[in-house]
Amino acid sequence: MSTASEAEGSSYSFCRDCLTNVYQNVSKCPECSSPRILSHPELDKLTIAHIDCDAFYASVEKRDNPELVTKPLIIGGGKRGVVSTCCYIARTYGVRSAMPMFTANKLCPDAIVIKPKMDKYSAVSKQVRAIFDELTPAVEPISIDEAFLDLSGTEKLHGMPASKLLALTANRISDELGITVSIGLSYNKFLAKLASDLNKPNGFSIIGEEEAKSFLASQPISKIWGVGKVLKNKMNRTGITQIGQLQKMGLKKLIADYGIIGERLYYFSRGDDTRTVKTSRKAKSVSNEITLESDIADFNILKKHLWKLSEKLSYRLKEKHLSAKTITLKLKTANFRGITRSVTLDGYTQMAEIIYEQGCELLKPECNGLEYRLIGIGVAKFSDDQFSDLPDLVDTKKENKIKAEKAMDKIRDKFGKDIINKGRNFT
Repeated sequence: MSTASEAEGSSYSFCRDCLTNVYQNVSKCPECSSPRILSHPELDKLTIAHIDCDAFYASVEKRDNPELVTKPLIIGGGKRGVVSTCCYIARTYGVRSAMPMFTANKLCPDAIVIKPKMDKYSAVSKQVRAIFDELTPAVEPISIDEAFLDLSGTEKLHGMPASKLLALTANRISDELGITVSIGLSYNKFLAKLASDLNKPNGFSIIGEEEAKSFLASQPISKIWGVGKVLKNKMNRTGITQIGQLQKMGLKKLIADYGIIGERLYYFSRGDDTRTVKTSRKAKSVSNEITLESDIADFNILKKHLWKLSEKLSYRLKEKHLSAKTITLKLKTANFRGITRSVTLDGYTQMAEIIYEQGCELLKPECNGLEYRLIGIGVAKFSDDQFSDLPDLVDTKKENKIKAEKAMDKIRDKFGKDIINKGRNFT
């Protein structure tokens, strides 16, 4: 099938390693002997790409510690935490992202476990993004380790079609940053994202317009973006398991059966996706949370965790030059029941002290005997930091707290963020 990453039968192909053009069917590059020949009938026409860093956190850790390269590695930690990500060796044991750590440890007891180091991963993510920005202004990040790119109209600028530019970029990321990426190339976002998952790690897969519908027909319905476990089970109960079955159903029928998502099922099943690559994605909310080592009911213990989370959240807001108006407390009980409580301020804030105090006000009424396994704090309704923490003529104590925190921030900017801490960090 020509959908595959290194397909045969195309008049134009090239070597992914040295980028030499190949105009006949060969199993190895005549220039460098690499078997990674990329070939597809629409190779020089497609321009919408999805690029995904392979096992990102684990790859960065293995890059920085070569002793880990041949070992199963899990990024996560804590008896009650979850797997953030894991390397491909660990995945052969059945370990998966979002899996409870106790399950992962049972499946792969010899795995090396490392707690996430988000500052490190964020720094590498920014390096990857800087490379993307050199290719096109149309970059849409969708997480710390993946993005959509629209390379339409860039062939003259770079002197090569999008497919070859992407292969060159993958090699550059590997050489300069020491990690690998998987690339999906197609004519829309849905199919580009689907393609990037076909041949991991270090893959390059293409889904062209000619074969899209026939390729999709044999895929499970879970491959359609938005079809989660609940919807999948609902569709399975009516005998629908493959996308090809959706292709035989009318738009009105799908909407009648599945509501508004029925429209997406109709068009995506046929390879139609009109979404464009959006160059700016404003965050709707920012949050931090922690799964506790044991269930906790005590307010005084919970608020210590709340302070640390508030500090981390405040640091992220200041780093992004954002302030927020709505503060939300998130709790999860010992029996996994979720609780959220929110408050909207009169003005905008990015200060840890204010986030913490409001969080405590929301937390106290919930400490009524229930034990909690998770606590989190988040913010929403953003503005630029120029509107943050404006003077309050009524509450002078609040103004003093803001001044004190800003003074601490200046010291941290100069000497490092761990140089000074508030007393409650040590209580």
